Amino acid sequence: MPPYEASAYPPFAVTVDLVVLTVRRHALSALIVRRGEAPFQGRWALPGGFVREEEDLTEAAARELAEETGLHAHGPVEEDTPAHAAHLEQLATYGDPKRDPRMRVVSVAHLVLAPDLPAPRPGGDVGGARWAPVESLIGPADEDEEHPPLAFDHRRILADGVERARSKIEYSSLATAFCPQEFTVGELRRVYEAVWGVALDPRNFHRKVTGTPGFLLPTGGTTTRQGGRPAQLFQAGGATILNPPMLRPEV
Repeated sequence: MPPYEASAYPPFAVTVDLVVLTVRRHALSALIVRRGEAPFQGRWALPGGFVREEEDLTEAAARELAEETGLHAHGPVEEDTPAHAAHLEQLATYGDPKRDPRMRVVSVAHLVLAPDLPAPRPGGDVGGARWAPVESLIGPADEDEEHPPLAFDHRRILADGVERARSKIEYSSLATAFCPQEFTVGELRRVYEAVWGVALDPRNFHRKVTGTPGFLLPTGGTTTRQGGRPAQLFQAGGATILNPPMLRPEV
């Protein structure tokens, strides 16, 4: 092996950024935090932070999620992770040399999906945390609290995460990650409607999801939490790929 001189290569840092999505009040919402330190102090951003020397990327993402929001994610990081923890997967890598004014920083973004969640608990160097409808964040930005411009390149990262979620629920069972452990077909339909931003025909949707092998598994119970007649309860059936897929309606 030829000699390797580390000083011959420019240093750079690695961070993780988290696109945390949930459905709140029938709208797809993202978690944003107010930065407590420079750069972009006081601006809203995606939660995240620098990867520690001893961490792999998944560990760093799960740690940042817990530290900044109090949420936990599925994964090998903690053996006592709650069963209702959030779904966590790697999204994409962002390495524009000018994306961070401090130094060359490469960010590995992760997508986090979870059922309807309470107000997050800010921690670490975060000055505040809240849920915001994704359309208010990836649309045209204004200098106000309703349409805040996100720090760094987080608007692009968020838009990529939203599109990943929208496309992935077409062919996978990922939509159930937005639901409680037991849910009705109507509750699942409202997840699809919130993520896709469209209205779906209830009867056609019921026929498709109950007729897709391995998608839903009846629990034997019913609920009236949505009002009206008792509705049958289901849980995720174990299938990871939907065949046939749930194609997104054209709008």
